[in-house]
Amino acid sequence: MPAMPAAGPGDTAGPVLMADEPSPDAGDVVLPAMSERVVVGIDDSPAGLAALRWAVRAAREADLQLVAVRSWALGLPRHGGLRRHRALIHPHVVLYFDGSEQCDASTQIVRKAFRIVAGGVPRDITVTVQTPEGVPGPALTSVAGSAGDVIVVGDDSGVSLKHLLHGSVSRYCSEHAHCPVVVIPAPAAGDAKDGS
Repeated sequence: MPAMPAAGPGDTAGPVLMADEPSPDAGDVVLPAMSERVVVGIDDSPAGLAALRWAVRAAREADLQLVAVRSWALGLPRHGGLRRHRALIHPHVVLYFDGSEQCDASTQIVRKAFRIVAGGVPRDITVTVQTPEGVPGPALTSVAGSAGDVIVVGDDSGVSLKHLLHGSVSRYCSEHAHCPVVVIPAPAAGDAKDGS
């Protein structure tokens, strides 16, 4: 896994590590020295599942805590947000909002991803699930705030409607994180492991 500089002079972003292959069977997992936590962005895309698979293996091999992060933003159904308009209440007035439905939806996406990748949440490593409000890139870099963290994200590479609307989470993390970032490519079409 070659290390690549994250940005230009004066930038404080950490190194970006590009995995050569998304397969968990492809060689040894190598984490930067002094790593304390593996922080993985959860997404149920093929690249997101490959990143989770890699992060679980890395946490096991290095005996590190795994922090699974799935953010949500109000109004973005893909991120667990919901828009509801009731006839009797003006649609732009929020009478009460605590985010619990969005956190629950995000937690369900995390559980589903773990079921697909590992048959459920691994019991042999310490796993913490965080479902912060916000856009995925900034949420991940906020959770992974210490030098001992390593962020793991998937990269679907290519232009899609998702990238056009939300931008690239891997690019954001690579440019803004203050810790190393491991970018896992999407598996080739026939190589995706889905747990079945």
